[in-house]
Amino acid sequence: MRVLPLGILLPDSTLDHTWFAVLSAFVAINTIMYTALALAKIAPKIYLSDLVHRRDRRTTNRSIHPAPDD
Repeated sequence: MRVLPLGILLPDSTLDHTWFAVLSAFVAINTIMYTALALAKIAPKIYLSDLVHRRDRRTTNRSIHPAPDD
């Protein structure tokens, strides 16, 4: 019976297989995608209309609530 050092779960021969490299790449890409999705979800929304000012906006307030006098 062979005793493995602490922290090693798989033998070296397993780490050299192609399937293990493919699985590692999949896990890495999956982690990056979920991290990007989580960051995008907590970031504030950006609306294009806030960045681009068009000329056809109303100059008067048409709301039923009166605008505060400036």
